[in-house]
Amino acid sequence: MPHLVVCYSANLEAQADMSRFCRSAVDALLSVRDDAGKPVFPTGGTRAFAYPAAHFAVADGSGDHGFVYINLRMAAGRSAAIHAAAGAALSGAVREHFAPLLAQRHFGLTVQIDEGAEVFDAKLGNLHPLFGAR
Repeated sequence: MPHLVVCYSANLEAQADMSRFCRSAVDALLSVRDDAGKPVFPTGGTRAFAYPAAHFAVADGSGDHGFVYINLRMAAGRSAAIHAAAGAALSGAVREHFAPLLAQRHFGLTVQIDEGAEVFDAKLGNLHPLFGAR
């Protein structure tokens, strides 16, 4: 963890380049460091995925408007300073990526960060050993 989930209106698909955004968002999160200069998030556990919403309604129903909803979920236990640093890094990536599209059309853009203790958490993959997981 962290996992970044992006849901966006399908009418932005042709212009949004969500694959590029996912890469830049993950790179931004991997750049976050703690007070000792150590990476906050594990390379093998940091991922982003984006889904176009085929069915949606936005604002006045004109069909011209869209949305991008970005949710970063991280495990509990990190400090407020880490939350702020992750938020700043992610917000920077969001601003850089979506600025040209915001200049062309109207759409809602939401960024949220959630954390919490999982009720159940199984990690069954084999990515972490590739990156010397902590």
